[in-house]
Amino acid sequence: MAGWVALRSQAQLFLGQALQRLKSKPQFQAVMAGPPVAKTPHFALHLASLDAKCGEVLLFAQPVPWLGVLIPKRWAKRAVTRNAIKRQIYTVSTDFESRLPMCAHVVRLRASFDRTTFVSATSDALKSAVRDELHQLFSRVAPPSCA
Repeated sequence: MAGWVALRSQAQLFLGQALQRLKSKPQFQAVMAGPPVAKTPHFALHLASLDAKCGEVLLFAQPVPWLGVLIPKRWAKRAVTRNAIKRQIYTVSTDFESRLPMCAHVVRLRASFDRTTFVSATSDALKSAVRDELHQLFSRVAPPSCA
């Protein structure tokens, strides 16, 4: 099984799909420990270097950009809204993948989108607003900005 995972990750690197997703609580905690490096009205971006450890174990085993998404229920009450925003974050991050620094990133929703303006969670207006703001957020990250 471990050989298959290594082979798959090498294939992802070869195909340009190197962006890995954060999965564990210690990974998220390590990235969220620092202040945000970029903010927009609704999102904040946190960065951490890849040499973070939990005890003796490296949290980020592969030297590629890592991405995690944090969408609190406080700011997006409905699951369909949270999932739509997550999909937009992962899609936009692939557009910026080549320009992202070799760090662990967490995109955090820090304010709600107005439900009177964006009635439907899957509306094109909400998707466009989220996408535009994420483009602003990722464009504010300078490549050598890992701490």
